[in-house]
Amino acid sequence: MEYATEQAQFQPCQANLPEVVGTMHQRRSANYKPNIWNYDFLQSLSSKHDLKQGIKERMEGLVEEVKPMLSEVVDSLAKLELIDSMTKLGLSNFFENEMKEALETVASINNGAFTMEEHLYASALRFRLLRQHGHIISQNELRSFKDGSILFNRSNCENILHEAKTFSTGILHERVSGLDSQLFKCAVHSLELPLHWRVQWFDIKWQISLYEQREDKQSNLLELAKLNFNTVQATHQRDLREISRWWRDLGLMEHVDFTRDRLVESFLCALGLSQEPRISSLRKSLTKVVILILVIDDVYDLYGSLEELECFTSAITRLSTMPPNLFLSSLLSIFSLTGISDASRRDSEQIQQLPECMKVCFRALNDVIHEIAYDIGKDEDWHRVLPHLAKAWADFCKALLTEAKWDNMGYTPSLEEYLSNAWTSSSGPLIMSHASFFVGHRNWEDVADLLERNKDLIYNVSMIIRLCNDLGTSTAERDRGDAPSSVVCYMREANVPEDIARKHIKELINQEWKSINAYCFSNAETPFVRTFIDVTANAARVAHMLYQFGDGFGVQDGDIRRQILSAVIHPLALN
Repeated sequence: MEYATEQAQFQPCQANLPEVVGTMHQRRSANYKPNIWNYDFLQSLSSKHDLKQGIKERMEGLVEEVKPMLSEVVDSLAKLELIDSMTKLGLSNFFENEMKEALETVASINNGAFTMEEHLYASALRFRLLRQHGHIISQNELRSFKDGSILFNRSNCENILHEAKTFSTGILHERVSGLDSQLFKCAVHSLELPLHWRVQWFDIKWQISLYEQREDKQSNLLELAKLNFNTVQATHQRDLREISRWWRDLGLMEHVDFTRDRLVESFLCALGLSQEPRISSLRKSLTKVVILILVIDDVYDLYGSLEELECFTSAITRLSTMPPNLFLSSLLSIFSLTGISDASRRDSEQIQQLPECMKVCFRALNDVIHEIAYDIGKDEDWHRVLPHLAKAWADFCKALLTEAKWDNMGYTPSLEEYLSNAWTSSSGPLIMSHASFFVGHRNWEDVADLLERNKDLIYNVSMIIRLCNDLGTSTAERDRGDAPSSVVCYMREANVPEDIARKHIKELINQEWKSINAYCFSNAETPFVRTFIDVTANAARVAHMLYQFGDGFGVQDGDIRRQILSAVIHPLALN
């Protein structure tokens, strides 16, 4: 890419430089730590577990050994446990047909097929697996568990699953210390974050370690799981090497020093959305999107004055509404000011007055939008993809501008007003607009229709991204004087302390997950839509992972670093 060379005349933009547009503006700093992932280290990543002929043949042999196991198991509970193990070990793709047949058999039996001793465990496992694999099963099947034989009771206004979750969580908290080591690990893991809220790929290593300690483990299943993890990880390492070269060649961080340099963390987010080796292009493009989201977010949060941000937003919006054949020429005109209309000239003159680092960010954003549009549509269709991507960026920037205006006014909105804008500023709609073009076929009208028909799901997921973000970053943002978060908005609106506000935000997250679950069970009518729904729901799971223990982007030496080392850097040891 020529970007870094072309921009060589730009000097690094310091956070204390005076602005060019408008009155003097004090540049803020979040004091983000430098990037900890050295370029040479990332380029050195290689694996002996690439899918070479010997490994491929061994895996194929193991698959053939394991395939008959589901049909050979007669006991219903044993069949459920085997399906559960295959799923948690990340092997579902190898045994889709066998698991489908086994689950159809399990779905045809009722809970009365289990003995009294195994009834609750088996029925709960059956319920979860059938729902997890797309079967429609009523929560009424859980109503029979009542007190004494009564574990929980349905009151008039309560949802059965919600009551079951509340009851079982309480029991786990009470009894976790008395469990044996295996159950103790499972209980603590579940209490930290529910299985359904976790990115499955990031959980597989833990599940493999747990399975390896079981006395009833199947050695061929265990070996296949380890080989599969390592070979898939090798593909991810290759993706990361490529995207790190792209980031170095882009050269953006040579000119901007106030923002987060978080390429590997951005890659982890993209990896969380989709792990399949066959769609490396999706992971690499989403990494570009996420890293630029961080940069643009910091431009609005930390660097730009209100006048500068209005100018920046206006330029992005104008580009998003232009016919594709004028898109590039308009961008070039911003830097040349020749052969353009009066309206474009005014926009261009405003852009020229921005600080150099904001012009660099604008140019980088445009380049990446074009890159991704071309990756998706190639020579014949890139111009049809481009307007969709540009509009998603414009909507994102408009939402960030609204927050900047609130901050400039010292205004704290109500929680409802805040969330009506914050679901867009969460970047969820922006990310899913890009992802939608990679997960299906090349009928672009169908992609636009997919986004429209699934807008409720995108809204629910975006809300979770925003609310998890606020829970993880609210304290640090408040300390440095950023615009109010959902936590602060609710504290002031309801006149409650922070712990009560956080509890309320967590309940909002629960409600959004209920909506997502209901949506997933009723709308996955085709593989194309199913894949899109899975990728979209994974975006919510990534948010939980990022912000569970604080700011996953701002702080690099905590849980996210351990997650990167586990999922991307270190393979599993093989016997």
